[in-house]
Amino acid sequence: MALSLETKNLDKLIVVGDRVLIKPKNPDERTKAGLLLPPGVQEKQKVQCGFVVKVGPGYPIPAPTDYEEPWQKSRDNSRYFPLQANVGDMAVYLQDNGTEIEFSNEKYIVVPFQAILLLVRDEGLFE
Repeated sequence: MALSLETKNLDKLIVVGDRVLIKPKNPDERTKAGLLLPPGVQEKQKVQCGFVVKVGPGYPIPAPTDYEEPWQKSRDNSRYFPLQANVGDMAVYLQDNGTEIEFSNEKYIVVPFQAILLLVRDEGLFE
């Protein structure tokens, strides 16, 4: 079952932490030998691939605190260790670790970065 979001603008989605938003690639309808596959067969495979749409900021790094005094203002210097994934990469990921969401009648998967097995970065991927 997929979570359905009502907003129409993809820019309003903010991916948090070490998560990646992936648009699943359309599965092949036939095998290499030419056999026609039923619709649910490809979706049940453990490994899927898709295109990276948005990437979270990464793993949070604790801010170094030399000393804390009650009179000092607290500073929020949030820093993150960035992820390797970039928007436009093709990702091979584990299906079981992802969460399916539906946004503007399109299916997306939110996957933790640990579930990504392989990234394919090609400048001409969408051409």
